[in-house]
Amino acid sequence: MASVVKTDINLVTETHQKIVFLALKELALKLYKRNPSEWRKSGYQGAEEAVTGLVKFPFMSINGMKSIDCIWLSVDDDFEGDRVQAFIAGLQTMIFEAYQGQREFYMIDFLDAQKLYNSARNVEVASWLIRTKQSASGVVFLVSSGDSEEVNLSFERLFGKIINAQDMIAQIMANRQHRVLKSALQSMVTAFIPI
Repeated sequence: MASVVKTDINLVTETHQKIVFLALKELALKLYKRNPSEWRKSGYQGAEEAVTGLVKFPFMSINGMKSIDCIWLSVDDDFEGDRVQAFIAGLQTMIFEAYQGQREFYMIDFLDAQKLYNSARNVEVASWLIRTKQSASGVVFLVSSGDSEEVNLSFERLFGKIINAQDMIAQIMANRQHRVLKSALQSMVTAFIPI
């Protein structure tokens, strides 16, 4: 019955959102498998259980933080909690904000194409951050795609899938509203764009 008041664009939007959140779920599992000490910090019995708790809706905040602040928390030297949980929860809540906090879309809904576009740029920054940000002792906070000797491209493919889905839905929304997306001018690769 709900599909009666949905346009094709609404259905496409919901599909893109599902693709993104499924990719984030897969990313969380991969990160937990490469960083098993993290799910133990949250008291889970295994990576799968930790992911199940992490992807429940509504998405969690960590230490009262969400979105970009939560992503930064995952690479904070003073943070002693589950870094995978903080990283993924930050991405989930940041991307969810770009969808105006909605999971279903109807004819009257018009998403902000620029926010969707900016969220894709933030995923690029987060991808770079997780690969490069190191603790004071010189160790990356979360092992992901690896170094030059051992590269796991499955992480890059997942980040690419998320970025591509966000860029595509941003362009669809821009076309729908006859708007032009403004390219983000990021002075540094670590500059997140507020959503």
